[in-house]
Amino acid sequence: MSGPGAAARPDVLPLVPAPRRAVATPGDPLHLGAATRVVAAGGAAAVGPLVAGRLGARLGREVPVRADDDGRPGAVVLRLVPGPAADGGTDAGDPPGAYRVTVDGARAVVEAADADGLRHGAATLDQLVVRTPDGGAGLRRAEVADAPRFGWRGLHLDVARHFHDAATVRALLDVAWSLRLNRLHLHLTDDQGWRIEVPSRPRLTEVSGATAVDGDPGGFFTVADLAAIQAYGAERGITVVPEIDLPGHVNAALHAYPELTPDGAGVPPYTGIEVGFSRLHADVPATAAFVRDVLADVAAMTEGPYLHVGGDEALTLEADEYARLVAIVAEEVRRAGKTLVGWQEVARARLAPGSLVQVWDDREDLSAVADAARRGARVILSPARRTYLDQKPHAGFPVGLDWAGTVELRDAYEWEPADVVPGLPPAAVAGVEAALWTETIRTRDEVLTMLLPRLAAVAEVAWSEPGRRSWPDFAARVAALAPTWDEAGLPWYRSPQVDW
Repeated sequence: MSGPGAAARPDVLPLVPAPRRAVATPGDPLHLGAATRVVAAGGAAAVGPLVAGRLGARLGREVPVRADDDGRPGAVVLRLVPGPAADGGTDAGDPPGAYRVTVDGARAVVEAADADGLRHGAATLDQLVVRTPDGGAGLRRAEVADAPRFGWRGLHLDVARHFHDAATVRALLDVAWSLRLNRLHLHLTDDQGWRIEVPSRPRLTEVSGATAVDGDPGGFFTVADLAAIQAYGAERGITVVPEIDLPGHVNAALHAYPELTPDGAGVPPYTGIEVGFSRLHADVPATAAFVRDVLADVAAMTEGPYLHVGGDEALTLEADEYARLVAIVAEEVRRAGKTLVGWQEVARARLAPGSLVQVWDDREDLSAVADAARRGARVILSPARRTYLDQKPHAGFPVGLDWAGTVELRDAYEWEPADVVPGLPPAAVAGVEAALWTETIRTRDEVLTMLLPRLAAVAEVAWSEPGRRSWPDFAARVAALAPTWDEAGLPWYRSPQVDW
């Protein structure tokens, strides 16, 4: 995000992710001041308040939204048009989310075929805001035409190990929008805590909403909290994907509902960080009803089409019972009218065509993932050695883990999604998602420090084709964005790989 006070580098258009076409045009920036207003009519009107809000934050005053364009200078115009092509022309064959931005001395115009494209163009405008020599604010003159490579560009946040509240989630949604991401995946349940209200199973939050790693404070989202988070995301074109991790990572559920254990005795709470020891049991009578109740309730409160069911690290389950449990889970997702998303282990079970498999450990044999794709599944790529941003950027960093190695900024940038899974049909790649697990991450500032600037690197991998990406160019552009993070009060990691 850019704004007044950001250091302008005339040799760099600080656009991240890298657009298909971006040209800085000569002339002084378009002045932002008393005449600035947003013009948005028809289908573009829904995006007007987002743009006005961002400009208002830059200017320190309210920016009005108008439906009519009187032609006067100073307007920021949002316009839906058929097929604004990413090469600057028009092409109805461009993917959803394509947009075109033109800033000259009189006005700024954002054109797109859909509302998501307008939102992406708005994020580009936000990165073009600079301080003018008189201490005011302006928009760099530029012509930008762009479209995303992948349809799934995500950020995952674990709120189960340590709870992170709705205010933190809103801050992440703002950052995600600024980097053209369009999915927020919330890991809501795990061994250490249960973070989403389930009306039919109140003990999940009454009992297991209070626990967290190391005995730290717990917390959970109510139904209303989740609705508000989803609405905030929708304004920014971001779909929230809730995750209920099954059939492993369920100690919090077993603690709240002892009847899920074979002897009915339940289990004590768990506040460590080991994995793989907890599980559901296919033959326990309470299991199917529990899965049905929880997934039906969570699906009912989910606005988007996706329901993530985990499926990872059920290390004590034999293959046959694992497949039986995944089948039970998948049936409830189907019955609820949602698309199943699961970690890479679910590829070992029979999945419905259109299901999504999320790769996280590319050190493992991924042949089952490629097989599932050939049967109609699609694949989200989150290789830990590149996209797990809870991994320390270097040895000795005060928070984070290092089981997958360290992940510096350049590690998060220099990789190609099409190369992760051998034999994967290119058309089966749905997209890319960064992940932040929170075993050691307790505060908002720690969350943001681990994400920035590395999330910008993963976002560019998700958005920009390989031919548009180069490390030296990215390093210059991301450095030009850093002052705006400071302005917004966003802490970030000063990677030694960049000349900040």
